[in-house]
Amino acid sequence: MLSRSMVAVAKRPSLWPTALGALAAMSPQRWWARPPFLPIPEADLVRWRVTTAYGDPDATVAGDDLVAYLEWRRAARGLRRRKE
Repeated sequence: MLSRSMVAVAKRPSLWPTALGALAAMSPQRWWARPPFLPIPEADLVRWRVTTAYGDPDATVAGDDLVAYLEWRRAARGLRRRKE
């Protein structure tokens, strides 16, 4: 089942590369060597990120918030590339 956050990102193909980059950055090293053989961020990391964003480790990430984060990440990485 797709979460509302994933649906919000799926509707914005221009953010897909940024979303994949964010997923790769959060995924454990050598994720391909351990079941379930998917780049799934560790639960502790996700819990910490959600807690720092919402103040509640059990909060649901809003689709608009995820889209805003990915837009910010894309813009920030673009600025970094221009400075190099």
